[in-house]
Amino acid sequence: MNRYKKLLSDTAVYGMGTFASKLLVFFLTRLYTECLTSAEYGQADLVANVANLLIPLAAAGICDGIFRFTLDRERDKRAVFSTGMFILCCSGAMFLLLSPLLWSFEYFRDYAWLIVAYVLFSNFHSSAAQYIRALDKTKLFAVQGIINTVLTISFNILFLVILPDDSFFNGVHGYVLSIVIADFLVGVFLFVYARLWKDISRRYVDRSLATSMLKYSLPLIPTTIFWWITNVSDRYMLTFLLVDDGEAVTGLYTAAYKIPTLLTLVTGVFSEAWQFSAVREDDPNERAGFYSTVFESFQAIIFLGAVVVVTLSRFFAGILFADAYYTAWEFIPILVISSVFSSFVNFLSSVYVVKKRSMKSFVTSMIGALTNISLNFVLIPSVLEIGGKAVFSGAGLGAQGAAIATVTSYLIVFFIRAFDARRMLKFDMHPVKLAVNAAVLLFGVVSMLCFSENIALLVVTQPISVALIALINARPMIKSANAIFKSIKSKKD
Repeated sequence: MNRYKKLLSDTAVYGMGTFASKLLVFFLTRLYTECLTSAEYGQADLVANVANLLIPLAAAGICDGIFRFTLDRERDKRAVFSTGMFILCCSGAMFLLLSPLLWSFEYFRDYAWLIVAYVLFSNFHSSAAQYIRALDKTKLFAVQGIINTVLTISFNILFLVILPDDSFFNGVHGYVLSIVIADFLVGVFLFVYARLWKDISRRYVDRSLATSMLKYSLPLIPTTIFWWITNVSDRYMLTFLLVDDGEAVTGLYTAAYKIPTLLTLVTGVFSEAWQFSAVREDDPNERAGFYSTVFESFQAIIFLGAVVVVTLSRFFAGILFADAYYTAWEFIPILVISSVFSSFVNFLSSVYVVKKRSMKSFVTSMIGALTNISLNFVLIPSVLEIGGKAVFSGAGLGAQGAAIATVTSYLIVFFIRAFDARRMLKFDMHPVKLAVNAAVLLFGVVSMLCFSENIALLVVTQPISVALIALINARPMIKSANAIFKSIKSKKD
């Protein structure tokens, strides 16, 4: 029971920090949609996502390496951090030398300096945060997440609301710069408060350790890029494939994506605690049982949360979006399915983390990215034109086509990883229950979209979907609730 109590405890702490922080940012959607036009919102999101694409390249993927190698019991933690920071400084310097290339892209020319700052300060913050997370300083990790969010929100309000409309900090600049400044300040806070500077010294830098860390981390660079393509490329392709109103549609699609973020927030919090627990479980036989029990509860929570979000998608859109964005609700139900299988893919990646099989992550994420791009070309445009000439006719589904492409990509990667991960770790994924849950969720999504104008029918079909999911998953949810109750009670005693 100790391992389950540890997992619950860590998840609760991360939840208080990470989830609370992300939830606050989620509710800023209303602020963004009020202060930015749909075109500005789409552009700001694209700029931020280009920076996120470059982050692993500028760090040689080493932030994940710092976390994973610090978890090894036999490692000298100071050697891992010092070696990791040395690699980060070298790769960051290389990124700076190559950064003038950003100015050659006209679309990003006005924001190139922001992208550079975003990348460097994000890696600075992430390296420190991943190190304290691996040291099991969960409370500090949660607190720094809250501080980061409060700073981001404060600068958002300052730049987008308080400062005059003609200020340099309005619009896209203010949106992105808020994130940049917050990352820098929180990184400084961690180095000073946790005295991380004491763990950095040239004498701790280990060449053989650097080789091992890079061998693990470098495949994670294309992995991260491929996931970026799967998650974000559809927004770029909407912008450029829909010639007449691409940026406006991208803004609506970006707003719609915020709602399924509710699910990924929950799974993100859990994953931070789960990876720590999964790596620290030493007994292979016990690990399989641990995985089976946790995955059953995990899928129960995810499916129940998903069907509730689908049911309330129009309500969320009305509350969180400005009126001009309300029609974006139509993209939410399908994007919720993508969030569900994204969560399962993320869960299965922990097997690769435990086994240090980063190449497996690379291959599967590449398949997902290639699938996503191919389907975007087919599903988004009515006619695909190259050089002013029509190449072939597409489905013309626009943003809905982008959502379908994303779902399909995650489904394919999930099936590949489920098969592959179980070859390395024999654990029960409860496939029958998984299939029934997915079928009920799909029923809820289809009825929500097909009967959107028939409120009376939705009042019947959507509660049925919620009730069925709750009934199917009653046993693992009750077990999880009892475990949480016993954990809380034992702490009080």
